[in-house]
Amino acid sequence: MRKPIHKFVEFKDLKDMLKKSGEKYGDRPAYMFRTDIPGKFREITHKEFRDEINALGTKLVEMGLKDKRIAVISENRYEWAVDYLAVAAGTGVIVPLDKALPGNEIESLIIRSEVEAIFYSKKYDDVMNRIKEQKNTNLKYFISMDLEKEENGVLSQKELTEEGRKLLEQGNRKFLDSEIDNEKMGIMLFTSGTTAISKAVMLSHKNICSNLQDITSVIKLTPEDRFLSFLPLHHTFECTVGFLYPVSTGGSIAFCDGIRHIAENIKEYQITAMISVPILFEAMYRKVMKTIEKKGKLETVKKGIKISNFLLKFGIDIRKKLFKEIHDNLGGKVRLFVAGGAALDPETEKGFNDLGFTMYQGYGLTESSPVIAAEDDKYRRIGSIGKAFPSLDVKIDNPNEDGIGELLAKGPSIMLRLL
Repeated sequence: MRKPIHKFVEFKDLKDMLKKSGEKYGDRPAYMFRTDIPGKFREITHKEFRDEINALGTKLVEMGLKDKRIAVISENRYEWAVDYLAVAAGTGVIVPLDKALPGNEIESLIIRSEVEAIFYSKKYDDVMNRIKEQKNTNLKYFISMDLEKEENGVLSQKELTEEGRKLLEQGNRKFLDSEIDNEKMGIMLFTSGTTAISKAVMLSHKNICSNLQDITSVIKLTPEDRFLSFLPLHHTFECTVGFLYPVSTGGSIAFCDGIRHIAENIKEYQITAMISVPILFEAMYRKVMKTIEKKGKLETVKKGIKISNFLLKFGIDIRKKLFKEIHDNLGGKVRLFVAGGAALDPETEKGFNDLGFTMYQGYGLTESSPVIAAEDDKYRRIGSIGKAFPSLDVKIDNPNEDGIGELLAKGPSIMLRLL
């Protein structure tokens, strides 16, 4: 079984994670946003982030939503993160919905999940208004991330948060003191499957926290690291690795403006780490190499790679200095790319590593919270997904002569069941 290579803090649930990491990293930035002034950014600290979670969670409990199912749907944004943890860390069961679904499918999932409240951005106003009029769901509360005040029966998240702050000031501790059964369902995720209807995956706090601990035990992240949030947050890969992971380790997060702005965002936000699907990294690598070729420096870079790879055999790493111009074009701070969701082109993985960017490939699925295996500095091989995480037992069932068979995994991060 794989052994942890880094120290990690144990969390019994997401409330415990927020408390322990908040006490340690409260003054560190948790989120960074662009302002109207070029080069100036607004930061929200880990303490401010947790204060907002506590305020909103307190109000939700006061509204009678304790132990209820609550959905969230929007583009990647700060409010989504607050909503997720305000529900999961003491209110009830959070149900993240796919932001790309058409209105009729969103309605279907709301009915199937039996949620009693939903947070959403203005993009979904029309869909929610139709659902509200039809009255064929269990929804009691429609909560807008964008409204300043309650309007036509739609509640304002901003107002609820402020009301929650007042309740806290008055001594209301129902959310703060709530206890979580970390073996019961705390997160319900809908994932596409082999059948026509999506599957509802039941995950517990134990599932998520054990996966966070496994990730931390093999991949080093520091409070100075900053993630670029690009993949949809309702996907477990982005949610666990790109959101909860940096929150738990005191890192910070910036939101990507879209696929065309990735290189620009990496540079302006001084991003150090990013997770995504292979197709994105493959496109980025092709663009890097095309730029090098246009500048007439391809042969020089190839020679540099040969020299640096030779020196690496002796523990001498000059890649970042040798390829400084390439690193500077991506802000000069990027150190880690992690690919998942499909097989990564070996040329891209080798290429980025040759240029001094650490690139790992991993494997997982929603049902495993989600990561089952990943490369790290100790266990790496181009084209491999690395070794199984420390808490998991993995084997290939009935392998053929080429070693190919069904991958079986057992451990604390494996889902409770399908619903």
